Amino acid sequence: MANKPLDTRLLDRAIVFAVKAHSGTERRGKGFPYIVHPMEAMEIVATITSDQELLAAAALHDTVEDTSVTIEDLRREFGDRVAEIVASESDVFMDGVSEEDSWHDRKKAAIDRLKNAPYDAKVVALGDKLSNMRAIARDYAVVGDELWNIFHAKDPKDHEWHYRSLADSLSELAGTPAYQEFEKLINQVFTK
Repeated sequence: MANKPLDTRLLDRAIVFAVKAHSGTERRGKGFPYIVHPMEAMEIVATITSDQELLAAAALHDTVEDTSVTIEDLRREFGDRVAEIVASESDVFMDGVSEEDSWHDRKKAAIDRLKNAPYDAKVVALGDKLSNMRAIARDYAVVGDELWNIFHAKDPKDHEWHYRSLADSLSELAGTPAYQEFEKLINQVFTK
């Protein structure tokens, strides 16, 4: 009996959509195309599930937060489930408040949202957060505390609080290699 080919049509469309949405943008301070990050997040999610909607949500996770794409655009193109997962992953910006001044409140709201999020949203969030933590660990090994200057929050204690709180919110995934790597990198960067 032959294996049925994997239906990747939704994921394929999501990848193309994300590439177009992030076209011409650079990952902050990295010198490489932004799309590398969502693709890494998607790869991490693929270590946990083959669910095409979750993989699509991982590929699309920053489109609403960082481009002109809206949740309704995603809902139209990819359905309710993908749109809702991306919405749960998107920072809510505050009118009239700078990203620096709103950083702590936005991160706290995201942590709280994630703590109560469904399992599927946590899987996608872990892909995103582990990708971010990998980049932080790589850069920290090279430049040390100078790294924090590229962020809206400059104090490493803020980042430690953020990532340890995220790990707590994502602890439902503690049995996965991705979560274990996430915790290891947090301890590597933030343990003096």
